[in-house]
Amino acid sequence: MNNIHNLHGLDLSFFHRIDINLYPLFIAIYEQKSISNAASSLNITQSAASHALQRLRQQLEDDVFIRVGNKMSATPFAEQIYPTVKQALLTIQNISQQKHVFDPTSLKNLKIAVHDEIEPIILPRLAQHFQNLNLDLQFVSMKLDRKHIMADLATQQLDFVIDLEQYLSPKITFDHLVTDEFVICSQLKEVDLSSYINGRHIGVSSRRTGALLEDIYLNQHQKISRNVFMRCQNYSTALQVLEAQADAILTMPRMILQHLSYSSKIRLHSLPFEMTNIKMGMFWHEDLRDNLRHQFLRHEIIKLFQ
Repeated sequence: MNNIHNLHGLDLSFFHRIDINLYPLFIAIYEQKSISNAASSLNITQSAASHALQRLRQQLEDDVFIRVGNKMSATPFAEQIYPTVKQALLTIQNISQQKHVFDPTSLKNLKIAVHDEIEPIILPRLAQHFQNLNLDLQFVSMKLDRKHIMADLATQQLDFVIDLEQYLSPKITFDHLVTDEFVICSQLKEVDLSSYINGRHIGVSSRRTGALLEDIYLNQHQKISRNVFMRCQNYSTALQVLEAQADAILTMPRMILQHLSYSSKIRLHSLPFEMTNIKMGMFWHEDLRDNLRHQFLRHEIIKLFQ
């Protein structure tokens, strides 16, 4: 019943029975595994999305999605047709954009996900830049959730993710924006390799478990292991602890430190060994490469940080 046939000719009379508006909903539910999230991304009510899903099921003569727990799971037929449907919608989208010139004043919002510590570096510059362009733009900065980056970008819940350079997927593109370096904060007058390795370190991470940022770099480039006696959620807290711990050491990105206040007791030291600089930039979904709105935003953000 649910076979995809290779047609040699186009039967135009067939299309009066097809509601093409149902297929963006199909893609949204497939990628987000949620009717409510799909409805939100399409700016329709959950009730409208549920009714549209029923019409899609009738049209395709298949359940398409089945609720399993709190998620909507695709049927085998939905799995089969997803790549074809998405490519067809992308083709239609690209055709419709070819003859259009993007009007920046039509921009309504810019949605990014960024780490709490990076937000003060990024958001004020973005806001000022787009204000200088006389654009009435709403900025939405969301907490970075690395588990959902790919889904959020694919479904356009986010325009961009601002984070450290890393490989995510062939479909996710990274544009480098900022280069930073680690510095050492401590009350110690000097920090050499021996005192660093044997020192009492403060680590910072918003995650409950997992390797710290600086340890990832250290293990990649120097194979140095440290004694982390305290793990904080943010650098502001770590700097306050550092003020009370005369022998403690905090390793952090210089650019983040420049946006924080700290005690005059704390000295800054360079790392007593060579380590690769930190690269930070924006991630975006490859399917939006030819999207005129997205092209404009990418160009302006990259230009801002050049």
